[in-house]
Amino acid sequence: MSTRHLLLGLLATGPSHGYDLKRRHDERFPQARPLAYGQVYTTLQRLVRDGLAEVDGTDADGGPERTRYRRTADGTRELTRWAGEIAPPAPFVTNEIFAKVVVSILSGGDPETYLRAQRAAHMERMRELTAVKTGPGADLSTVLSADYALNHLDADLRWMSTTAARLGTLTAEVHPA
Repeated sequence: MSTRHLLLGLLATGPSHGYDLKRRHDERFPQARPLAYGQVYTTLQRLVRDGLAEVDGTDADGGPERTRYRRTADGTRELTRWAGEIAPPAPFVTNEIFAKVVVSILSGGDPETYLRAQRAAHMERMRELTAVKTGPGADLSTVLSADYALNHLDADLRWMSTTAARLGTLTAEVHPA
């Protein structure tokens, strides 16, 4: 995900401080990794350098001075271009779970036990996400983010079941006798 484009999008509501942008990011994308303040300010500096945002002033509000940023016309055009771009499906599928199954077979491990443990971890995460999305006060952003993650976890679980059923054949291909 492009932090620069997310910040440009969050600036659509008007000039904001880095602190406010970080807070809104974490609220709007609740299942995403929270942004670090350093990442926000570094990205804002790059946006200003690239002419996509500019300093709109500073506020003190009785505390430390905070810089306000706003999107430029070039920033608006860049955001529109990025938002309309089709995200290409991944050309290569890299899956850590699959890699661990193969390495387990190659090293004489127990891929079936590994898949069971991984399945249990996925199920636990699905329970957590279901609780989050059905919890009191869950807003639509939270529900949609949780649904996205749940669908990906469900796809992983289906893949694990298929792989577990084919471990004999996979073992013969990966580690011939």
